[in-house]
Amino acid sequence: MRRPSKSAVPQLGTGLLLALLATAVWAAWLGWDQHPDVQPDGSTTGPYEAWQVIGLVLALLVPVSWAAYRRHLVAAVLGPTAGLTAAAFHDWSDDSSGLFVIGVGLVMVGSLAATSAVTAVVAASTRDGRRGGTP
Repeated sequence: MRRPSKSAVPQLGTGLLLALLATAVWAAWLGWDQHPDVQPDGSTTGPYEAWQVIGLVLALLVPVSWAAYRRHLVAAVLGPTAGLTAAAFHDWSDDSSGLFVIGVGLVMVGSLAATSAVTAVVAASTRDGRRGGTP
């Protein structure tokens, strides 16, 4: 059996760490807010407020950037995406209508796009093995 390359092991570890971190960050920012907010006119919003989602994104920005800076590009993209997707599935799966699957899919696509963009920017700024984009 072929042994994994030495570079694959840190990628896997970083990816798993980022997935666990993303799940924990979801729980910290969004996991405790489970009820829609009723507005004075009778309409409902939520259950999440904008500041909660912004906090989640900002909390994950640093670890994703760190992983991309360390050239763990696959882990930087797939780890948080897997963690957020799993957390959304767990959090929303009690919806009896089954429409939660659409929301989970949107979380997956959105987090994949966002982590890809952040990783691409960080990787481009540290291209050719140079840290911080300096010559």
